[in-house]
Amino acid sequence: MIISHKYRFIFIKTRKTAGRSIETYLSSLCDCRDVFTPVFPPEPGHRPRNYKRRWDIRSELGAAGYAGKVQAVLDWLGKRPFRNHSTAAEIKARVNPEIWREYTTFCVDRNPWEKTVSHYNTCRHYRNPPGDFEDYLSREEYCFNYPGYCDRSGNVLVDRVLHYESLEDELADLFAALGVPFRKGVITNAGRIVRQSKPDYREVYTDKQKALIERVFSREIVLNGYRF
Repeated sequence: MIISHKYRFIFIKTRKTAGRSIETYLSSLCDCRDVFTPVFPPEPGHRPRNYKRRWDIRSELGAAGYAGKVQAVLDWLGKRPFRNHSTAAEIKARVNPEIWREYTTFCVDRNPWEKTVSHYNTCRHYRNPPGDFEDYLSREEYCFNYPGYCDRSGNVLVDRVLHYESLEDELADLFAALGVPFRKGVITNAGRIVRQSKPDYREVYTDKQKALIERVFSREIVLNGYRF
């Protein structure tokens, strides 16, 4: 994730949405005061900075659920108010309220049917990988992103949720408003996005699997207007 005082924005990093590529591109443009959390494995051109310090966690201990309290304590003990995938709620609680109020906050999300296929392909390289797509779905290890940009009641906390499918067009509009230098193609070339011919994700699904994702990801589908 990124907090840029130079350009006055906060980028909340979600999963399977080119976050590493966005961070890598912006790393050289932002200055020494800005916050960049580490990525693993390290990415050439990505320079982590200013992500470790102590902060007052009392408000989080009073408001967060059990899992949130545990994460807050672990982060505090490690002097890491900001992690690679810090949520908008965590960042909001840990920055100056004026910064959260005045900076532009944004993230990216992706069509859940396509994102699920991408996540399945990634999981195939993990230890104890799933077998076929049906086996992956049966494990219920879904790639949800809405907890990263919504509060516990489901309210969107960020100013903009960009669409992965039109990412560079939407980034161009946003960065123009923020004064961030940008041209088409730089995100594709900055990180690990590989544009190559791939089967249409729709061909992967049975009708039953399609309906499953529609039910499981109903919140993200409604929030972002996605269709199969």
